[in-house]
Amino acid sequence: MKKILNIAFSIKTSIVLLSILFIGAAAATFIENDYGTSTARVLVYYNWWYIAVLFATGINLAGVIYRRKMWRYPPRFLFHLAFLLIGLGAAITHFWGIEGILHIREGSSENRMLTAEPYLQVTIKTSNGVWYQEYQRDFSAIGNNRFAETIFFDGNRTINLKFVDYKFAKQGHSTMGLLRLKGCYGGKCETVRLVGQRGAKGYDRELSLGDVKLKLEFGSKIIKMPFVLKLKDFQIERYPGSMAPSSYASEISVVDGAKSFDYRIYMNHPLNYGGYKFFQSSYDKDERGTILSVNKDPGKWPTYIGYILLALALLLNLFDKRSRFGRLINYLRHSAAVLIVSAFVSVVAATPANAATPSEFQNYLLSYSKHSKNTAKQFGRLITQSPMGRMEPVNTLDTKLLYKIHKSISYKGMSPDQVMLGMISRPELWRYAKLIKIKSPKLKKVLSLNKDAKYISFADAFDVDNSYKLKKYVETANILKPEKRGTFEREVITLDEKLNVIYMIFYANLFKIYPMPDDQHHTWYNPLEASQKFTGSIKAGVETLTHNFIDSIINGNWDKASNAISQIAHYQQRLDPSLIPSKSKIDAELFYNHLNLFPSLIAVYMTLGLLFILVGFVEVVSTEKKKLFAYIRSLGGILVILIFAIHTFGLGLRWYISGHAPWSDAYESLLYISWAGLLAGLLFFRRSLLVMGATVTISGIFLFTAHLNNINPQITNLVPVLKSYWLTIHVSVITASYGFLGLSSILGFLILLLFIVRSPKKEGVDVAIYRLVAVDEAALIIGLSMLTVGNFIGGVWANESWGRYWGWDPKETWAYISIIVYTIVLHLRLIKPLDLPYILALSSFLAFASILMTYFGVNFYLSGLHSYATGDPVPVPVWVYVLGAIALVTIVLSYPKRGLERLKLKGRE
Repeated sequence: MKKILNIAFSIKTSIVLLSILFIGAAAATFIENDYGTSTARVLVYYNWWYIAVLFATGINLAGVIYRRKMWRYPPRFLFHLAFLLIGLGAAITHFWGIEGILHIREGSSENRMLTAEPYLQVTIKTSNGVWYQEYQRDFSAIGNNRFAETIFFDGNRTINLKFVDYKFAKQGHSTMGLLRLKGCYGGKCETVRLVGQRGAKGYDRELSLGDVKLKLEFGSKIIKMPFVLKLKDFQIERYPGSMAPSSYASEISVVDGAKSFDYRIYMNHPLNYGGYKFFQSSYDKDERGTILSVNKDPGKWPTYIGYILLALALLLNLFDKRSRFGRLINYLRHSAAVLIVSAFVSVVAATPANAATPSEFQNYLLSYSKHSKNTAKQFGRLITQSPMGRMEPVNTLDTKLLYKIHKSISYKGMSPDQVMLGMISRPELWRYAKLIKIKSPKLKKVLSLNKDAKYISFADAFDVDNSYKLKKYVETANILKPEKRGTFEREVITLDEKLNVIYMIFYANLFKIYPMPDDQHHTWYNPLEASQKFTGSIKAGVETLTHNFIDSIINGNWDKASNAISQIAHYQQRLDPSLIPSKSKIDAELFYNHLNLFPSLIAVYMTLGLLFILVGFVEVVSTEKKKLFAYIRSLGGILVILIFAIHTFGLGLRWYISGHAPWSDAYESLLYISWAGLLAGLLFFRRSLLVMGATVTISGIFLFTAHLNNINPQITNLVPVLKSYWLTIHVSVITASYGFLGLSSILGFLILLLFIVRSPKKEGVDVAIYRLVAVDEAALIIGLSMLTVGNFIGGVWANESWGRYWGWDPKETWAYISIIVYTIVLHLRLIKPLDLPYILALSSFLAFASILMTYFGVNFYLSGLHSYATGDPVPVPVWVYVLGAIALVTIVLSYPKRGLERLKLKGRE
């Protein structure tokens, strides 16, 4: 018995159980993507085996707590106890909680909600009465569903109900479940197909089996609440000139017998009553009805107490000298620091010279670029309305458009405002501007270009008869699925998009600078739309303004053009003053655009980081010139602090301009992760050359990733659910954890490189490995702590915003997988044969793949609440295979020299 308990409550068993959990969850995300949520839940999440493993993990954890007498170490004890409480709360919620949807139309009352979970409902009718039976049951599109029931009714009479098959249909974002059952009574059998799925009411079907009528329905069922909700009014607010909702709310009356009261439900402001919680979820298309999420959660308080204990324990752990983290920091503090060297290299990227253009355009350009600066700058200060309703300077739109087309924020020394102003006023000339970069040799051939051509103009895409050269190629490329498209097809689609953007610029279609008078939606229009939609004197005035503006630019009358811009600005201020940003915000945004700060920092980060790493390796095997290293280390430290201050200033400026914390979308969160990674290095690991190099490099990598083609750097408005203080807390903590875990991964890779160069003659290499391993593990502890707390804060946010902690959404699931993966990495050292520097370095390096999947893979390869995927997967980038090959070679070369003893720290755990 003792042997069985030793196995059941061992760390090895813990790691095996955790491995089963993460492998099962990872597989389930791909099952869900292909076969639907129900299949993933039936086969994994809600299957007996997965629940049993979760339960066994809890028992194992309780046993480990007891065997290791963790109560002697309060932070560690509270941390592990917190997971038991969270697990208890989750179990209570899962087995006894209620979740569903309540739909109410304006002026109507309702006390019936639709459950989130699906039921098979069976109604039997005979001349002697009616019998009802229900089964809370979901079905899987793959695997064995095994459903067969014998239903007793009317004394000893029975009906046999048996599963035949279940099919899952998916088209775009719409799904449908098709369940086929066979009902048998008195030797007679009939088969029926039921349409239904979780979260939606099914369609009932009736079978005639002799004198028995059998009605079947599959889907969510209706249950009644003990009180009534009446929708007095549904209200929706939109961003100016946009259909995007800024917020929506339901004015509700609660009627409970003689008791009644009014309440306003809106996003992040639910109603609590009678043990139920109602959340603003959605609304009807005609905006005359509301959809509320309903939640009855008996496990809330054990869960919340667990969250509080978890955060408290992780905080105490960082300051406990007896903890693993405290002992690692003590080791690093008393070890001789690895010397730091740094250098600063400025990289100036020269814009490639454009090919020759028609002489008329060249002559025009010489004069235009010289005289249009002041007018263009004034044009950039006008306010325009974005498609999402954000009010921004025209300069912001100009910068975004030029960068999209030209991949630069200048053209032949001209600002974005000059370029856009020229394109609007003289499209017949600017169609010859070589703005679009081109790479594909095949595409050059299609466009009849020289093979050395680097840029093309709008005119290059058309024949002399103005026929579009790319028409058939664009049609073919769009028909192909994304994973089937090659380099040529992708570049054709990209080029076609850019040509369309240029076309819209030529006609000023993107410049919404004219507010419509007395418009309740505060919609602004471009010049052509204003001419078509406005009436009377306003229409005449707008047309006159536009003509004066364009004509004066064409004629080179810059004073008149400036006066026309002033009149347009006056028109905006007079017609819709409430939407005009303050002068200080306009100035701040113009300054932010002009700085182009974050793209400029990429080269600085990457150059400085790689130099740190390079000289760090030299320092490891060198014993000379210590004074020189010390001098350069001090200079490098100053440079890193300066860069960090600049990065911080950029984030703060973006926060001020947008009005919300700068981590609300993919671009901003990557900027923040880059910042957090550098902060991690400065606060905890600045004494090590290689560590600081890894820190700066990982910051540069995240910054580079933020500026890839598929990530939008535009400042945008927030969707309603993101207007919550929980967003600031959740996203800031969880994305900061990525900085620490990314640093850990880079350190793991550097340690593997050091293992490759190990030799008996280079004792300094082993010393460096031990120090880097200590830093690596410390970064892992901080990163996992923040990742865990951030995810559970996300659970609180989800519960407070729409009534559920966890929905097994792919992004949520991969965050859960990442926590498990890093928990395994940190606990491998408790298994004696695995307590080696090489194992920690290898596992910390590879574990970051789970973060990459959480942050990028889910967004583009799996559909879900947090995802950008739309059904067809995006081809895997080539650089993924290249990095994978580099990683594999590094692991293979380092493996033979892995024999280095474990890191020994002072004190006992």
